[in-house]
Amino acid sequence: MKTPIRTFLAGSIIIIALSGVGTHAAATTIDVYKSSTCKCCAKWVDHMRAHGFTVNTHDVGNKEARERAGISTTLGSCHTALVDGYAIEGHVPAQDVKRFLKERPRAIGLAVPGMPHGSPGMEGARSDPYNVLLIDKQGDTTVYSRHLPSDPKDSVMKLK
Repeated sequence: MKTPIRTFLAGSIIIIALSGVGTHAAATTIDVYKSSTCKCCAKWVDHMRAHGFTVNTHDVGNKEARERAGISTTLGSCHTALVDGYAIEGHVPAQDVKRFLKERPRAIGLAVPGMPHGSPGMEGARSDPYNVLLIDKQGDTTVYSRHLPSDPKDSVMKLK
């Protein structure tokens, strides 16, 4: 009779330990530098939280954070986020950030220049195609993913 109880307790401890690991991995912290009055930035923060990120907002604007990260103003947007040693500029979808953090390329980060209609935080009646750009250590860019408005739930084309 003692053996089933030990087995149950051992199994319970393993399940609790593993669930703690999953919770920690899902709660990646991201620091977002933005204006206090920008509504689309606040919506992007909500998007990131809805996808499991812990978000700390800094309502001081993003110019200095963008410069410190080494991102050109030509790639600029209304907010800059810093996560795990990388920069995320603008309305980058959470799924791209998660993929990027999993792959961990040698890069500065990702950017969605400007504020494309239909990107996270910029949802509305209009939805335009846009690219997420990977910024390499030299500041050059390549297309990391393409987002097309035709099918919003499955609109990512991953590029390798």
